[in-house]
Amino acid sequence: MRFDWSKMGRMPPAGLVAARDLAHHAAQWPAKAAHANLSAVPDDSHSAFTWDASHAALVSRVLPAKGGGVRVGIRMARLELVVTSGDSVLDAFQFDGKTDAAAGAWLDSKLHALGLNPAGGVRLPYALPAHPTGGRSHELGMLGRELGELSRWFGGPAEVLEEFAGKLAGLRPGPGPLLCWPHHFDMATLVRLDAGAGESARSVGVGVSPGDEFYAQPYVYVSPWPRFDGGNLPALPPPGHWHTEGFFGAVATGEEILAMKDRGKALLAFITGAFEIGRARLGA
Repeated sequence: MRFDWSKMGRMPPAGLVAARDLAHHAAQWPAKAAHANLSAVPDDSHSAFTWDASHAALVSRVLPAKGGGVRVGIRMARLELVVTSGDSVLDAFQFDGKTDAAAGAWLDSKLHALGLNPAGGVRLPYALPAHPTGGRSHELGMLGRELGELSRWFGGPAEVLEEFAGKLAGLRPGPGPLLCWPHHFDMATLVRLDAGAGESARSVGVGVSPGDEFYAQPYVYVSPWPRFDGGNLPALPPPGHWHTEGFFGAVATGEEILAMKDRGKALLAFITGAFEIGRARLGA
């Protein structure tokens, strides 16, 4: 079933900061479960998530549980941890009225029952700002609509990004998997233009962020590497602009995306156009 873009915009993009911060912290539990139970890889992608549209959840890679693999994830619309197997949700933990520590204890009990290592003792290789609850219980009564909208800001762009990557199937090395990274909480595919992996290897990162220190709202980005000389940047398809401070890329903010007619189609056109501009400037 195609994502329904008409449901977007029920809450303003700039009003999702509190929901995003809570969801970002909640997502660290599936990341810890992955660290505890999967072999590490240099880019830390073993702890990254994929978007599971059937559950409207960000889920881990398959963990080797007894009796069959499972995934651990976060369903943002309800702010809950989920343990899934295929199309089934085996169990869920809602954060509302509960502490973050209680979530960890619940997850560890489920992992133990599945013959997996606990997540509670894992130290992640990065730090997040202090938890917004300060160790107190989550109180989500006023954030239900915001959490639902935040979930849609993953679901809608995920579908568009997968469609974009599918159009590049003949490109080599081409697009990697669409992954959500628990550190920055953005979801992206890296389109590699060179076979090498060094600093000079050309690539374009294409993704969506739910908001961060650069934009207090969701945004889509197309980020060429190496970055261009900032003195003469090419014009972008609407509604994009070049972002040059902190990171380099073409950006369309959530407010701009919602203002577009036929949002999904228009977003795909922006991403595709910005990618081709970046690819041409990189000489690929």
